[in-house]
Amino acid sequence: MDDKSIKIGTNTGSSVVSGNVEGDVSSEIKNSFNKNTQKEKQNLAEAAREIQELLKELEKTYPTETTTGKMVLATETIRCIENNPSLSKRILSALKTGGVKAFEKLLNHPAASFVVGALEDWEKNK
Repeated sequence: MDDKSIKIGTNTGSSVVSGNVEGDVSSEIKNSFNKNTQKEKQNLAEAAREIQELLKELEKTYPTETTTGKMVLATETIRCIENNPSLSKRILSALKTGGVKAFEKLLNHPAASFVVGALEDWEKNK
């Protein structure tokens, strides 16, 4: 029979922890990691979808034919996000877990690069 006991200790005189391992630990860790990764991807995709919808709504008022127009649209988008605590919390959480670069890949809009730049700065300062 395999010995599945775990003994953990240090040389500094701290307690020793011992116990038995049951089941397939590596499989459990892998499954837990995959569940978290899927949830993070879903949160990131949902946050990107919300910003995408916001961009489409705001482009009706703010034209995107010029660089200045794209910058104004991005500014208004960030303002809307900041004024909506629930949305800003979801987006900030998604950015922290998924990263700005992954988020950038999910946005498809002429002003997306300006919004991503602003969000990157926003994330660093929050």
